[in-house]
Amino acid sequence: MSHALIERLGAMISGVKRVVAFTGAGVSAESGIPTYRGEGGVWNKYNPDIYASIDYFEKDPSYYWRFFSEVRLALLKTIKPNAAHEALAQLERAGKLSSIITQNIDGLHQDAGSRKVIELHGNTRDIYCTVCRLDYAFETLCDILDRNNPPLCPSCGGVLRPDIVFFGEGLPNRALAEASSEMQACDLVLAIGSTLSVQPAAGFPLIARERGAKFVIINKGPTVLDDYADLVIDGSAGDVLSKALISAKIK
Repeated sequence: MSHALIERLGAMISGVKRVVAFTGAGVSAESGIPTYRGEGGVWNKYNPDIYASIDYFEKDPSYYWRFFSEVRLALLKTIKPNAAHEALAQLERAGKLSSIITQNIDGLHQDAGSRKVIELHGNTRDIYCTVCRLDYAFETLCDILDRNNPPLCPSCGGVLRPDIVFFGEGLPNRALAEASSEMQACDLVLAIGSTLSVQPAAGFPLIARERGAKFVIINKGPTVLDDYADLVIDGSAGDVLSKALISAKIK
């Protein structure tokens, strides 16, 4: 990663009024959360058609909750925001970043202090009953899951589920509308830690690009939209963003 690329990114951030960040699994990976696809990805061990599909969840939710207990539960209790999360929160506090549009479901952007976070795929810490729709705190879910799989609603006995988008479900209309609006209004979009291959979410940066906004990709390895970007930086999201904010004199 060259110093010139960092300087160029810093200048791009300094030269605009409204930045939007689009974040993917690579950002969470820097906090120790395994990615889903690729080498070492979760779906190499767990079949997503069983463990992450709405059809299978409705048939037998214990499969999802077993996966959750084995892969996600301990992580969600201990994970912390990394330098990338902190840098984006800093950019928001400086008045440059208008929103984060994320494919991630771990809530780490909020933990870092970001306030305008549009979660395209929901949040795995938000729990509700599929029957009576009562909301439950993550800590309450953990207590229930210790005793029962699948976890059941103490109020009505319905199955609990996370407020995420399973395979086979559409993205939430409100999040889609908010994300589209943000892309229509920004001057610069930063696509961070995503291969930009999962549709329709990955198409959002192109909305901004097509209406004249600058488009920057920060990712370890190539993405399917590299040819459309004004700047591509191959590197750690936390390292790149931290250095770019210094270059941009963002405090």
